[in-house]
Amino acid sequence: MSNKRSFLSAAASVVPVPFTDIATDVVLLKQIIPSISEKFGLSKEQIDEYNPQIAIFIYDAAKRLGANMVGKYVTKELIIQILKKMGVRLTAKQATKYVPLIGQAISAGISYTAMRFIIHSHINECYQVAMAFVEAEGIGKNLH
Repeated sequence: MSNKRSFLSAAASVVPVPFTDIATDVVLLKQIIPSISEKFGLSKEQIDEYNPQIAIFIYDAAKRLGANMVGKYVTKELIIQILKKMGVRLTAKQATKYVPLIGQAISAGISYTAMRFIIHSHINECYQVAMAFVEAEGIGKNLH
């Protein structure tokens, strides 16, 4: 899942049209972030269906663990905020993009790495929140 989206991001970064790569990244992340959250049972809609105490625990755990995208609607603004955190990589990607061949290859590599990093970070955040719930409920004891 992450490799495919990362390759699409890299492919878009090779196109020498300004901001095509960033627009592509926004679209890809708006698709994959909710999908990942849903697989962990941590989408906004799923959490709202839970018992209120469980929902509060999940939101609190997400906040405490710094999981910025857990239980939130993924908006263009949220994605842009995430991409801004990757600012150095995006600036370098934009600059290298216009150097023929080598620059495009570097831009694609930066894009692939940044997309993969964001996706894997979200997977890890979801996992940490889910494990916090499992440990708090003592569910993990039955799994080992």
